[in-house]
Amino acid sequence: MTETEDIKFMRRCIELAIKAEGFTFPNPMVGSVIVYEGKIIGEGYHLRSGESHAEVNAINSVSDKTKLKSSKLYVNLEPCSHFGKTPPCSDYIISNGIRRIVIGTTDTSEKVSGRGAKKLLDAGCEVKTGVVEAECRRLNRRFFTFHEKKRPYITLKWAQSADGYLDIIRSDDHKPEPTWITGKPERVLVHKWRASEQAILVGAGTLRADEPRLNVREWKGNDPLKLILSSSGFVRKASSFNDTDSRVVVFTHNSDAEIRNGMKVILEESEPSSVQISRYLYSCGIQSLFIEGGAEVFNHFISTGLWDEARIFSGEDYFRNGVKAPLINGILSSKTFFSGSSLEIYLKNGS
Repeated sequence: MTETEDIKFMRRCIELAIKAEGFTFPNPMVGSVIVYEGKIIGEGYHLRSGESHAEVNAINSVSDKTKLKSSKLYVNLEPCSHFGKTPPCSDYIISNGIRRIVIGTTDTSEKVSGRGAKKLLDAGCEVKTGVVEAECRRLNRRFFTFHEKKRPYITLKWAQSADGYLDIIRSDDHKPEPTWITGKPERVLVHKWRASEQAILVGAGTLRADEPRLNVREWKGNDPLKLILSSSGFVRKASSFNDTDSRVVVFTHNSDAEIRNGMKVILEESEPSSVQISRYLYSCGIQSLFIEGGAEVFNHFISTGLWDEARIFSGEDYFRNGVKAPLINGILSSKTFFSGSSLEIYLKNGS
């Protein structure tokens, strides 16, 4: 098998894995293909925690099991080596007589961390690792960040006017609703993004000004855990507390705050809120955080270095005054054009 073919089949693993984005937590997204004489004879992916893993589904999809001993198995993440909700995939690979395995990237979580590949090698298998590794790590960036940095993967998302404002100046009698900068396709995309994350955060100012629902209603998926950052703890009942299946957590410095529609987490004054929120989410097993506003919240997380990715829509209209958008210093990863806006995605150095 040539290097080019290895890359092709590994990318097919990634294509399969991403089908389950947003459904596999706390597990990573994994796809697997089985190749016999240059052709795929079996493939599968992990759909959700507690169900069969990708390698098992791929092996079980092969109709003629006699071909397995002469086949090569591809998987974007190192096969597991431990008993969890399912038996070890490495054992299943070995028991089915597959002797050649290509792995996209090592699973760096404490339960695996090279043990899966070692088990395969000890059984006499030929193991190749590091095929399109950067793409495989990017696919499971939330999983890797959680296990390696002990915090969730943090994505910032905002829309700004052509002259760099998040919002117009609001009058006292302004109806609480968003000042739309983007169109319908962009909003559907944002809901797809929400469905891929475990938690979503806004500040109390955004809650009062926009009354966002922060749910997934334009896309199929789970509503993320809803987080509100409010120093005072004053969070009036708004539409964002309705039309959602998710819980609500309010982070506040005010121990006397009364939270009627959720739970309260008291923040200490001696440590940045971003650090405390990240630590709390890690303790809850939350691997990803999607931040949607407002400016004060964005700037706080940026200033403390707690962000990994920024997704910025820029519209065509000029506000000429208003709430200034944050400034971000990152690596431009991609740029996409819509009919009335553009989308730039930045990655933080080292993310």
